[in-house]
Amino acid sequence: MQFLSIGVNKDTEDVIEGIKNELEKNKTNHFKYSIQNEVNSNGSNYIVCSYNSDRNADNADNPDTVKKALVLNISNALADYIIKKYEEKLIIRTISSNYCYFNSVEKKEILTLAKKIINSDDNTLLSSLFHIRRHNLIVKKLLDYFDNSNSIILDGFVNFRLKDYIKDLEEVVDKAVDDYLMVREYNEFIRLLRYFVDIQNPKFNLIHVVTSFDNKYMLLDETKREITNECIREFVNEISLGEINYDDLLVSSLITLAPRKIVIHGTVHFKNKELLETIKNVFYGKVTICSTCEICEINMAKSNNKSEPINMKN
Repeated sequence: MQFLSIGVNKDTEDVIEGIKNELEKNKTNHFKYSIQNEVNSNGSNYIVCSYNSDRNADNADNPDTVKKALVLNISNALADYIIKKYEEKLIIRTISSNYCYFNSVEKKEILTLAKKIINSDDNTLLSSLFHIRRHNLIVKKLLDYFDNSNSIILDGFVNFRLKDYIKDLEEVVDKAVDDYLMVREYNEFIRLLRYFVDIQNPKFNLIHVVTSFDNKYMLLDETKREITNECIREFVNEISLGEINYDDLLVSSLITLAPRKIVIHGTVHFKNKELLETIKNVFYGKVTICSTCEICEINMAKSNNKSEPINMKN
């Protein structure tokens, strides 16, 4: 008994293999199924699904129950196939349609970010839940479709019946575009700060940045003389104490000093990792991370004793 016909353009063997793997989960001794690839008079490929139920068996399942179980398994297989084979194409189409003003290089970067959001390794649970949601959306639409028809063409189904699924992918693309613009703005900001550093005459050959356990910053020159107060005085005089952003103050001080080299000590206490990356990017090739020198040992001893903080606060 034929119960489903699935029209596919290519990858017929992949679809058949996926369907057979799903159907194996539902296999019993009371019915037999067959999955065959057929070509119609127009040259189109169709996967024909049929089954025979042994109605004379004492414990034979109801044919309608068998059919529903098989359709559910086939829908699961088709949902996996759609996600695997169509998802990236749909994302590319969305980027080209909704964000046509980006050039080809930018679109590729947005695609990479969108795929990273979908297949996030940083949030395994969230990524899994999002995959389950997309999968279930497709399965539900397939089951609704098969309630009224036993023949489906996948291309048409994906393009015209999966609006909720495509809407989810559009939201992923929107998020990827936002991320891309943030990264681009950050890179432009870094380039601007590098320009400011390049036009400055270096006031020091070497500056040590020391971070203590309570997020206080201290600046030392190449002779290990503390210069924190004199470096930040001009900035502090321009703003009130309550408005001071000490992270910005540290970056501004370093840009003004424009040292040829920066050594950062006590990064284990550096809670603002983005600030650390910003300093490394602005002073690219000039920053060294230290954890074993005399300054580090003294700083660690002070941190263990929780001594009074020195000068610049994070």
